[in-house]
Amino acid sequence: MLPENQQPTEASGGLNAEVDRPAQKTGRWVVTFADAGDQSAHVATLRSAGVSNVVSSLDFQGQAVQVAQTESSDAVIFSELGVAVVSADPARASEILSAAGGAVVSVEPEYVHHALGGPGGDEYLRGYRDGVNDVSARLLADAGASSAREARAPKFADDAQFSWGLQASCVSTSPFLGAGITIAVLDTGFTFGHPDFAGRDITSQSFVQGAATAEDGHGHGTHCVGTACGPQNPASGMPRYGCASEASILVGKVLSDQGSGDDTSILAGINWAVANRAEIISMSIGADVPEVSQVYEVVGRRALNRGCLIVAAAGNNARRDQLSLPPEQRFGFVGISANSPSVLAVAALDEELEIAAFSARSLAGVHGGNIDIAGPGVRVLSSWNLPRPEHGDQHYRSISGTSMATPHVAGVAALWSQARHVTGRHLWTTLTQQAQRMRLPSADVGCGLLQAPQ
Repeated sequence: MLPENQQPTEASGGLNAEVDRPAQKTGRWVVTFADAGDQSAHVATLRSAGVSNVVSSLDFQGQAVQVAQTESSDAVIFSELGVAVVSADPARASEILSAAGGAVVSVEPEYVHHALGGPGGDEYLRGYRDGVNDVSARLLADAGASSAREARAPKFADDAQFSWGLQASCVSTSPFLGAGITIAVLDTGFTFGHPDFAGRDITSQSFVQGAATAEDGHGHGTHCVGTACGPQNPASGMPRYGCASEASILVGKVLSDQGSGDDTSILAGINWAVANRAEIISMSIGADVPEVSQVYEVVGRRALNRGCLIVAAAGNNARRDQLSLPPEQRFGFVGISANSPSVLAVAALDEELEIAAFSARSLAGVHGGNIDIAGPGVRVLSSWNLPRPEHGDQHYRSISGTSMATPHVAGVAALWSQARHVTGRHLWTTLTQQAQRMRLPSADVGCGLLQAPQ
């Protein structure tokens, strides 16, 4: 989405398989500067277009932007990333682009993103339903129209020692635990009183308006932190469900307790994670927008150059079990931010190592928009926070989504970073080269199923 016509970019809303639901916009604009490092030049560029009240992430200790303190400003610059979010009407957005000359790469609308899996939203409900339907359909597919309905035993299942995802990704046999590596999970936050994380090295920050701390009132973030960084020996005697049990954890609350958040919060979280030298950022969030965001492409590339790999959920907008739908609706597409070429996009597999019914497919004809790798994403056991007696122990829950596959990849990336002493682009290459090739189309699973170092 380069500004070829010198106009701010207006990406169209993503097509939802059940209803054409355009992605939400906030009315603000995200400006991407050509040079990441020259903040004084960024301020001058904005002021030349009449944007005078500008704050910077450098104004906050540790670049932990207090979003509430930026509300009265006209713009906030995220120094590590070379981007800014600007309050302006479309005419002013065009002025920024034209006044800047080559100093600005793009001006794009700010979107609202959502948690891609977990309860509390349509994506989870549809994803869970489609996952169940998908497994049921496969169990019956080979039986023909007659009567053979015997269920096959899955290739993987949770057992007393390990969740099925850790078995499938070979974490269960890896000697590495992610020691010395930092994973940032940007999501709905974390339940800090969870017994499995007592004594862990966790640094947190809220980037959500009205949320003073990163405490998780939703559950999605706690689940993702658990999969990426859960303990080697859970306190309750549950199976091990976490990949990198010795990794340091950064928890950035960028989504509200309702599971949504805007680009300002997400970019603030990425900026904070990069500034605090995280090797891996896990983002199980996105917006159903098929066009590649120049903002997230530049941010992903600049993070890689700083030795930080961003891993993002591909999206849950496929409806593979609904055979009557046209292909563009049945298979969905990879949305923002996972569709950026410099962000690792993760698809979801089930216990049979088949593609999950809800997991988005690569979008043909789009530079970016590709699935890069696949991970376990159906009925994934991990940490939980809300008291739900009907689901058993309130501290654990099994849910489905590309959100659940993404922290598997982030956690395994930490194991490879420890094992090979690689970061950034080299870590990306290692993950994809070491993945298990599959019989499934690369449009669905990329290079294949992630595998931990042995």
